[in-house]
Amino acid sequence: MTKLKLRGVSKAYGATQALSHGELEIEAGEVHVLIGANGSGKSTLCKIVAGSVRPDAGEVLLDDSPVTISGPRAAQALGIGIFYQELSLAEHRSVAENILMPALPSRGGLFVDRQALHATATRYIDLFGPVAGDDLAPETPLGALRADQRQLVEIMKALASEAPVLIFDEPTSALDRAQVDRFFEILRDLKTEGRSIVFISHRMDEIFAIGDRVTVIRDGETVGTARIRDVTPQKVIRMMVGEQEELALPQQASSPTAGKAEIALQVEDLSGPAFSHVSFDVRRGEILGLGGLHGQGQSALLRALFGAAPTAAGSVSLAGKAFRPGSPRDAIAHGLAYVSGDRGRDGVISGRPILENVTPIHALRNRLVLARPARLAEKAVPALKALNTKFAGLSHSIGSLSGGNQQKVVIARWLMDRPDVLLLDDPTKGIDLSAKADLFALIRTLAEEGMAIVLYSSEDAELLNNADRILVFNGGSVTRELRDADRTRYNLYHAAYEAA
Repeated sequence: MTKLKLRGVSKAYGATQALSHGELEIEAGEVHVLIGANGSGKSTLCKIVAGSVRPDAGEVLLDDSPVTISGPRAAQALGIGIFYQELSLAEHRSVAENILMPALPSRGGLFVDRQALHATATRYIDLFGPVAGDDLAPETPLGALRADQRQLVEIMKALASEAPVLIFDEPTSALDRAQVDRFFEILRDLKTEGRSIVFISHRMDEIFAIGDRVTVIRDGETVGTARIRDVTPQKVIRMMVGEQEELALPQQASSPTAGKAEIALQVEDLSGPAFSHVSFDVRRGEILGLGGLHGQGQSALLRALFGAAPTAAGSVSLAGKAFRPGSPRDAIAHGLAYVSGDRGRDGVISGRPILENVTPIHALRNRLVLARPARLAEKAVPALKALNTKFAGLSHSIGSLSGGNQQKVVIARWLMDRPDVLLLDDPTKGIDLSAKADLFALIRTLAEEGMAIVLYSSEDAELLNNADRILVFNGGSVTRELRDADRTRYNLYHAAYEAA
């Protein structure tokens, strides 16, 4: 019996089409796996079901009746619960309060019934038994928990909804093997009760261990559904990739002599929070890509190399000399540059003029205490023009620019004084196609001029079309290196999913 059905669902964010033709049909008493590459639209599809995103077109049917899900409360009222990929927990509340946050038990409608709160939360904590840890108790402050325990609390919160339809968007990413096994036992029990479960995972072994059917989403469209027993991991990956193995013809290597050039950056057995035992080198004139699914340690590694995050073990060398990434200031002094796709956190100085946004690194490198704006402008304008940045004047606020042009300003600040090694952390996130084209044209030019570049991108096409080699990450470690003819979309997906 069909419990939930989505037909022709679409959603756009401005010029970005997140979902163009989403189809999904969930039966009662099944675990239905939803799988697709980064940005394929699967999370958007789930958020539409959960009421946190409203579709532009299409319909949702529950028990064969059309429904309008106007928001999260409406979804809850219809019997839909969700575990979000981005945890939605209250840091300063107790575990019990977080588990039952959507509907705290009350006395007389005014006061929280602490006894009922404790008893109900204990029931969900006990589901996970010893794998939750002795310190995970109803009264424990959430802030005292480890990352895996927080993820368990978020799972408990979804289970506590007692919803007939449950959506889990990458619920196992921070869990260990024993915790995953126990969670799967709980899901199997829910399935026997007739509950319908949507399960998103990037781990192929999990998909085949828990799923009954799998639906594949590619580039915003549902491309097929199959019973798990009728497919292999290779067939699922082929459905994700489509007929075309490569997204586009790879660019020629940045420099024909890159393979013989001096090693600019060498990393040996480097470990830190979110990554472990990573080793690689990148030569002058080379673009080294970091691939794999989002959140597998690529960004954490780049931030650690720039001194913005700690390392626990291993070594780093720059041009053959030992380097300890202690702080961003040290990294800058040693010729490293870092560009983040998160402009708000790592890039833009809000409310300040364009000139002040483009010149701080130049001022730091040259130890400028006082400088004439006209002299700074002479240095800033060529760097901005190299990226085709559109701006009315350097005195205008950075907020007057589009997102793409703001990102160009952030990148231009590193080009006023050329670094030796450029670390790019998903630099095109949230910018338009024209801005992306300008950026990658410049990146290839910089490589041809001898700069060493390390590029992480969540978009497969950007890596396949621009990187000379690709290191595929999974679980914080490099699982495969792709070079030359091996740089295909299929191999990229195979390494990212199969290695899990």
